[in-house]
Order: sequence, then C-alpha cells, then structure tokens
Amino acid sequence: MTQPDATPEASGEAAHFRALESLYAAAPINQLFHSRLEIPAPGVARIHFEIDDRHYHAAGAAHGTSYFKMLDDAAFYAANSLVTDRFLLTTAFNLLLTKPLKAGPVIAEGRWVSGQRRVFVAEARLIDVTGEEAARGTGTFMRSRIPLAGLPGYRSASPEA
Repeated sequence: MTQPDATPEASGEAAHFRALESLYAAAPINQLFHSRLEIPAPGVARIHFEIDDRHYHAAGAAHGTSYFKMLDDAAFYAANSLVTDRFLLTTAFNLLLTKPLKAGPVIAEGRWVSGQRRVFVAEARLIDVTGEEAARGTGTFMRSRIPLAGLPGYRSASPEA
C-alpha cells in the first residue's frame, strides 16, 4: 500500500499532525478517557489510553463502547492525517472483539488502507498490556464540509516553527 501523493511538506505535515493531536485533546468526549493521541507518520495514528473499572460492564471487563471509541478514533486520525483542509466523518465501522480488556494500559493503532479523495478506509487494532491484540476494526470515513482550521482545538503551528 502506498501513501497518497498529495501530502504537505515535511514541516507543514508535522504542524498538521500536532494540530490534529491538539484537536483530539480538546474534544469534550476525551475528558472521560485518560488518553493521548500521537501521529508519527502520514496514515498512522496511535492512542495510548488506560482502562480502569469505570469502563467495566457488569461482568468486570471493559464495555464495548471503550473498544469502539478507541478503534474508531485511531482509524479516523490515521485517515485525517492525510487530509489537511477538512474534518472527516465516520460513515461505517466494523468491529471484531477478540479478548476482554481489564485495567491497564492499551494502545489503539490506526493505519490508512485506501482512498485519497472523498472516501478513506482505515483499520485499527487494540493491543493490551501483554502485547496481545484484543480487538480490531475497519472504518470508512468521508470528507465533510467542516474546515479543520475552524474547529476549536485545531491549532496548527507555523511551518517555520
């Protein structure tokens, strides 16, 4: 799989990645999760987060909402790292939950799969503290009419910085 050709210059690219990380941190939903987004490269996103008993269902493991939220976010930001002007929207997401998550650190790893214009496909997986995969998902994301630059939290550093 090859990355799209239409990526910003390296310094502008890094500024876009940091602005997306800032946007993630500013989203009100993320006040409910101890998590941090990192975008190390085009089409790649990682969310480091903690599961604790506040995320548990009645049987003492993480509820599926935690799986979905982190898989969707990791795939979304992997795709949106390739789009510098518009906010993407999730249009579909498929999950496969393979292992219960207990309290501890988890990493959601997202990767762009295909799409370069209007629709993007990205996948993500959850890796637990033992290094095992606990879930995976694939999402479809579409360009919206919402400019990234107009969103609270999307703070792009100048390319010279």
